[in-house]
Amino acid sequence: MPEQNAPTRVVVVGDALIDVLRDSEASREFAGGAALNVAVGLAVLGLPTTLIAMVGDDADGAVIREFLEKYGVQLIATTGPLGSSRAVSDRTDGEPRYFFNPAAKARRIEFGAAERAALESAELVVVSCFPFDDTAQTEAFAACVSDPERRLFIDPNPRAGMLHDGPRFVRNFEALAARSLLVKVGDEDADLLYDSTLEQLRLRLVASGAHTVLATAGRLGASVSFADKGQISVPIAMLDGPVIDTMGAGDATLAASVCTIVHDGVPQDAASWQSLLADAMLTAAATCRHEGALLRRP
Repeated sequence: MPEQNAPTRVVVVGDALIDVLRDSEASREFAGGAALNVAVGLAVLGLPTTLIAMVGDDADGAVIREFLEKYGVQLIATTGPLGSSRAVSDRTDGEPRYFFNPAAKARRIEFGAAERAALESAELVVVSCFPFDDTAQTEAFAACVSDPERRLFIDPNPRAGMLHDGPRFVRNFEALAARSLLVKVGDEDADLLYDSTLEQLRLRLVASGAHTVLATAGRLGASVSFADKGQISVPIAMLDGPVIDTMGAGDATLAASVCTIVHDGVPQDAASWQSLLADAMLTAAATCRHEGALLRRP
């Protein structure tokens, strides 16, 4: 952790795109992507934040850049050769169906001098929705992060429409997860990557060497598990008002958890972990009471 009163810069690596939400009434567009959501969420919570992502030199890229600038997030961009990524969530028939454009399917981040310098100097690094099924990209990223056990947070956040090789994704993700400070997974990750339950995935990651695993289970709340087999769980937070959109809940949970660790350090006892989880659930609950994935506080 940095010296007291020194600004802590968090670097987030992963996806930035345009989210298109379609239902029977309208189509709406937002700057999104899991990594972008986490980066903006951290900025909303008051942390200096840098996002490393692929963004095209096109109209969608301009929207993404303007959104990041609005919230004070520094962008280090790899130019998308096919333009900016788009993700369409079609909800016209009830259950959402997801579609991705060619740019999203071919996403790539180059780790040049600017990216390496940002990652090396960052107090904490968060990677979310990264193409772990691309071994070359994974190795290039890992080579930029010294001391991952002290400062790396991983959220695999796979998307079926962008996943090219599931087994390779799992191998590369787990190899890095075993050397990270904290791994966050959700029930959708367990289903898509492992065809298993979240509990089975949690146990697998701990057994494979992950030091701390934060598991989010939707309406069942969240838990944190440790290499020494301990586990702490909290329920979801109850707030006034209806749940509008759960899209950003996991990203808000991760951002709030990182923020707590920045301010208070890594929890050293059960009570501190429970406080971290309870605050993260409050943030997720507030975020779910608005459309879109922008982090909100109660």
